[in-house]
Amino acid sequence: MIGRLHGILLEKKPPHLLLDVGGVGYELDVPLSTFYRLPPIGEPLTLHIHHLVREDAQLLYGFYELRERDGFRELIRLSGVGPKLALALLSTLEMDELIRAVQNQDSNALLRVPGVGKRTAERLLLELKERIKHWPDMPANNAACTSTAAPASHQKNAEADAVSALIALGFKPPEASRAVSSVAESGLDSEQLIRLALKALA
Repeated sequence: MIGRLHGILLEKKPPHLLLDVGGVGYELDVPLSTFYRLPPIGEPLTLHIHHLVREDAQLLYGFYELRERDGFRELIRLSGVGPKLALALLSTLEMDELIRAVQNQDSNALLRVPGVGKRTAERLLLELKERIKHWPDMPANNAACTSTAAPASHQKNAEADAVSALIALGFKPPEASRAVSSVAESGLDSEQLIRLALKALA
């Protein structure tokens, strides 16, 4: 099983990226919390990996922090939570936000996640209450890379990437497009657009 990858970042389009490791290109999905911290294309990158083996595919999920990966693994153990929903949870809520939501049994925080309704939010909070008691003790700064994400070179590309990211999170294409358009300003990169669009959608 693959637990960690170190290579050169070749492509990034949220939530997907391509990592060159010794001449082999690995396709990964990452939460937006990790995507925000990716270095520029062509720079080295190390990520913690969850390797999922299915009958029809082998899927790789990458995480900037080790505790993000551990949180992802806890989430997909829950009934009805697959990798897509787990990524949406970690993309919409930072780890500390998720921990606080569970500790306070705050269903409104989870309602910000696309595809999560009131009943699902309450069920997830209840099931996570015992599981994540150890999460606050995880190291908060177990970073795998040190570079920050580079601004998008073209405004249209940034907007397209932001729309793609929202669609990948579960928002409908027209809804994602309207949200990005409503916050689009000259000079904003894809990360800033995603953050603002998520606030608008919330």
